[in-house]
This record gives sequence, structure tokens and C-alpha cells, in this order.
Amino acid sequence: MTMSRARDRGFGTSALHLLGIGALAAAIAACGGEAAPPQAPPPPEVLVVQPEQREIIEWDEYTGRLAAIDSVEMRARVSGYLDSIHFKDGDLVEQGQLLFVIDPRPFEAELREARADLSARNAAVELAESNFERGRRLVEQNALPREQFEIRRNEAREAEVAVEAAEARVEAAELQVEFTRIRAPISGRISDYFVSRGNYVSGGSAQGTLLTTIVSIDPIYCEFEVSERDFLKYARLARSGQRVSSRDRPNVVYLQLADEDGFPHEGQMHFVDNRLDAASATMRGQAIFDNPEGYLTPGLFGRVRLQGSERYEAILIPDRAIGTDQSERFVMTIGADGTAQRTTVELGPLVDGLRVVRSGLAPDDRLIAEGLMRVLPGAPVAPTEVTIAELLSDGATGAPAGEAPPANADDDSAEGDAAS
Repeated sequence: MTMSRARDRGFGTSALHLLGIGALAAAIAACGGEAAPPQAPPPPEVLVVQPEQREIIEWDEYTGRLAAIDSVEMRARVSGYLDSIHFKDGDLVEQGQLLFVIDPRPFEAELREARADLSARNAAVELAESNFERGRRLVEQNALPREQFEIRRNEAREAEVAVEAAEARVEAAELQVEFTRIRAPISGRISDYFVSRGNYVSGGSAQGTLLTTIVSIDPIYCEFEVSERDFLKYARLARSGQRVSSRDRPNVVYLQLADEDGFPHEGQMHFVDNRLDAASATMRGQAIFDNPEGYLTPGLFGRVRLQGSERYEAILIPDRAIGTDQSERFVMTIGADGTAQRTTVELGPLVDGLRVVRSGLAPDDRLIAEGLMRVLPGAPVAPTEVTIAELLSDGATGAPAGEAPPANADDDSAEGDAAS
């Protein structure tokens, strides 16, 4: 019956309340007595791995630009009209190869004139020496004044000096003729010619006409800059004996071009500058690479990887096992009582797809690698043991550390790691 009808029939509010309590008691009795207490949820299921421990070498990564070891601007050493060109634009040229010819006829005429003057000077020497010998005999016979004899001797000396000057003029004229044939001073790749045949070119100075350029190809430099922080790291490692300085040993370097996977080009450190750039607070370095096929071209950008440490025993874990709490990095391990424990760690770079742990983790720790978001510190878990290889079965492993640089080494959280 409805409440209004109950009131109409004389039931009061107290009576209705008693009826409700009775109905509830009857329902509880029908269900078999008292209500069951709520049950706790089961522990979360997680995947657990043990950290990997092995010897590795850390690698730092920088952006560099390829540069020729030798670069020459070809300028004429004499002035004249360009007579012929003896190369194809963009060719590989050898040292000493003929490139340009400037009209040599004016210089050949000067050479003939200089040689004729030399012949005349030689004739003058013969005459002066003959007069000197005659004068010496006459002086011995007291038939020639001593003063006249000294004059003849000085004339002979002057004639000899004139011959030397004439010989120098001949050599200069020969050089002028030789300079009309412009040859490659180095081996390398030549650019196109900047001046066509028949044009007048100026020579003999740094402002002379630029004819073309040549850059060497094999070997080739890669120039890059290291941050002040990384430079200090290398200096401290060298001082402590953990890594030899590139100034003392040509440490190995690997190069990757823009369209390449991995770092297929192997070279070595060649040069480290003697001071940091005051404007950029960076240290300039050079690596050198063999380039027999000429594939590496000056001006190309590339990524270089430089040895950042000596070989050492490291603890490695997968990145997915690492949690972040603002600036703090942590992992969850399983304690002896089967509960999750939070541990703060200091991280290093990636090596072969695994993250280096510098401190905070032991090799025999059991590490939660999957299900991290479902775990609370101090709460029990339901672990399933797996290996790192099974966890990374999607192909995240790489080559053995130390044999080649790792595929990735980006880490903005670890001190001293690569700066791009």
C-alpha cells in the first residue's frame, strides 16, 4: 500500500518505520544470516628481471663537419692572357698535373734577352781577365804603374759580378716561363674553372685572379666542438688514469653521415685545440678518416662518436624499468619479503639498448620491468621471472660493447654524457 493510503487507514510514521525494519530483517534472514566482509584485491602481476653486468665502453656523440686537410686557391703567378685549360670541371687531379697555360711568348722573349745579356757579360769577363793577366806581368817588369794594375783587377771583379747578376736574370726569366704553365700543387678534386680562355689574368700577388680551387680528398678531417663540461670530464678522466687523453693517444672515433644507419666509418683523433673558444665555451677537435674512394666530401655534416671511457664493468637495465619523479630517477625492486621497494638510481648513457646504472643498484637485485605503474612501495607483488633478452625480444639489443659504438647514446640525465 502507498504511504498516503497507509495514513488514510490509520498507520502513523512510527508504524511505517517498524515495518521497514522488519522487512530488512526478513531479507537478511532469507540470505542466510550476517553480510560477508569485503576481500582484499590480489597482488599485481609484474615482470621481473635481473640487471645485466658486463664490460663496456661509453661513447659520447657530437655533430661535426667534414673538411679537407689541404685546400688550395689556384692563382696565376705571372700576368698574361690565358691560353689553354687542361682539365675537366670536377675532375680528380694529381699533384704536378698541368691545369692552365698562360701565353708564354712574352716571357720566352725576355728569357732569350736575358740569356743574350749573360753571353755578353761572359765575354766582358774574358776581356777583363785577359787585361788583368797582362797587367800583372807588366807590373812584375815595372812596365805598368801599380795604379793601372789595380784598376784592371777591379774591372775583372766587376765583370764577374755582372755575370752573376745576368745569371740571376736568366733564372728569373726561366721561372717566369715556367709559371706560365700552372700545375696542381696537391692531389685532390678540382672545382670548375673561373676564367675562360682568352681573358687577361693578373698574377704575382694574393689579390691575383682566382682560377679555380682544389681540395684534398684522402684522408679527410671531421671537425667538431666539445662542450666545456665534456672537456672537463675528459681532463679528469685522463688525470685519474681512467681514459687516455686524445692529445696523448689517437683515440678511436666513428662517423655517421645523414643518410646512414649506425656509424660505419672508423677513424681516430688527430688534434685537440690548445684553448676553449671564449664566445661559445667549446673546445675544437679534429678526427681523421681514410677516404680512398672519395665518398666523404668536404662540407658534409656528420655525427661522430668518441670514446668517453675506458672499458669497465657496468650494470645495465632496460629503460622501461626506470621511473621518474620530477628530477629523480628510480627503480622498483623486490625485497626478501616479496614486497616492492623503491630505489633511487644515478643513470649513464645507453649502451646496446640498455641503460647504464652508475649507482643505486646491485647485480643481484630483482628489478620490476613491467607493471611499474601498478606497484606501490611496500606492497606485495606477483612476480614472473624473465630475462632481459626475452624482455627485449623486439630486437633492441646491439653489438658487443667495445667492438663498435652503440646504436644510441642519447642521455640528457647523466652528467658528462654526449652533447649534440
